[in-house]
Amino acid sequence: MLCNAFVALGFTPPCDSQLFLAMLVIHIPFGMSCVLTGLVAITSKKQHGRHPRFGTIYYWSLAVVFASATVMAALYWAEFGHLFILGTLSFTAATFGRTARRQLWRGWVKLHISGMGLSYVLMLTAFYVDNGKNLPIWKELPALTYWILPSAIGLPLIARALLFHPLVARARKGSVHEGR
Repeated sequence: MLCNAFVALGFTPPCDSQLFLAMLVIHIPFGMSCVLTGLVAITSKKQHGRHPRFGTIYYWSLAVVFASATVMAALYWAEFGHLFILGTLSFTAATFGRTARRQLWRGWVKLHISGMGLSYVLMLTAFYVDNGKNLPIWKELPALTYWILPSAIGLPLIARALLFHPLVARARKGSVHEGR
């Protein structure tokens, strides 16, 4: 019955595993949370309040997405192993960026921006690689686009932030605590 609901929505998951379907039911809303909370964190002013609150929700939602993706990939490695690799890279980048900020590593501002930004790009890449063929407009694009477009848009934005973000400029002047 659950499988039929996914098929009715235009997705064809492996329907012979109840565990896979259960993980998918968890994976989808937490993945949507990642997309939305990551966007809010990225576009929020970098100060106490909205940015760290939404960044924290992004991180823990990504942890759930990574855990559920790990189970799904273990069940169907041939079909989903590449998504596991993207998920591993995304969660690792987020953990790196979050830890740099929380422990105030030397140069934490740039490390945080790089880690969290790269995490978001990799998460979106995994989403489009897996779902692009089912999405309006995206389904008309060549499959290679799903792999390239998130990076083509995201990496220049990360580079711009690393060059011009006010926190980076303040860190260069020494007015942002740079850690140990």
